[in-house]
Amino acid sequence: MHNKTWQQLRISNREGTGLSALLCRSGEIKEGAGRTEEKPLIISCHGFTGSKEGSGRALDMAEQLANLGFNTLLFDFAGCGQSEGDWEDISLSGQIADLGAVVKWCRREGFAKIILNGRSFGGTTVLCYAARDHLIAAVCTWAAVARLTNLFENRVSANSILNGDPDELITLAGEEGVVALKRSFFIDLRKHDPLEAAAAISPRPLLLVHGSHDQSVPLEDANILYQQAAEPKQLAIIEGADHRFSEHLEQVWAAFFSWLNKI
Repeated sequence: MHNKTWQQLRISNREGTGLSALLCRSGEIKEGAGRTEEKPLIISCHGFTGSKEGSGRALDMAEQLANLGFNTLLFDFAGCGQSEGDWEDISLSGQIADLGAVVKWCRREGFAKIILNGRSFGGTTVLCYAARDHLIAAVCTWAAVARLTNLFENRVSANSILNGDPDELITLAGEEGVVALKRSFFIDLRKHDPLEAAAAISPRPLLLVHGSHDQSVPLEDANILYQQAAEPKQLAIIEGADHRFSEHLEQVWAAFFSWLNKI
């Protein structure tokens, strides 16, 4: 059988910014053994403008994973959710560094087998991080962004997005509404290549999940990530699903959990 416990955490990133986190620990109790057997840890990264709880859906997922014998850590990137920092200062480089700080903390705690999961921009983050950290055991993305400049630069009102004061706020319109980010966010995107990152995941398992009716990040992004990646890889297209998998979360979980059990 399984028991599970939730723990609230504060993990510092390399700048000393406090990242808010929740650890759902699953212990498989062996009859007569009197001890808890450690299981793999899944670190799940939220999407653009999101938070670790995912409106409760990420919490539910962690509970389900605990029942399957997996530990799960959810956290807010700096400037998001309950973490310290300012939203206007976010960047892909910053999120990659935040994830690195979380991974480092988890390894210090004794979690040896770490699997990364990320949604949307968080999916891009886990790809880029795992490409550099070859001790990550496996990677799963949900609706990950492959073509960064296509997605973000096409939604801004500025004529010259890369030229000017890096601290100037740029208005960005999208599914999340209208938000403002510093010009440095767009400059930083040019430093990263998710397609190159996807190619560097092998020989570790990679699962790409995407909705066929995603209006925010086109299904083509998943297809080109899959084409760039090497085996072992899997592409799960959720028919009829939008970017948030609003009505298809059970199908996403089924694909994710099945893949986890196989690897």
